[in-house]
Amino acid sequence: MNIEQTKDEILIRVPKSTDLNGVERLLEFIRFREIASKSNATDDQIDELANQSKNQWWDRNKDRFVK
Repeated sequence: MNIEQTKDEILIRVPKSTDLNGVERLLEFIRFREIASKSNATDDQIDELANQSKNQWWDRNKDRFVK
């Protein structure tokens, strides 16, 4: 793995054999951190949004788990 920092960006190179799913999850986390750092939301607003998201996920997927 190589990490290079330029004036405008950070370049990360990993071998082609690296697990793509893991790389995608890492990139999603980095994107989340980037967006969150610009947010003016309060902790209570973030908690409420998280609860809504979990509830919506459960409503869409509960049939997969509850028979």
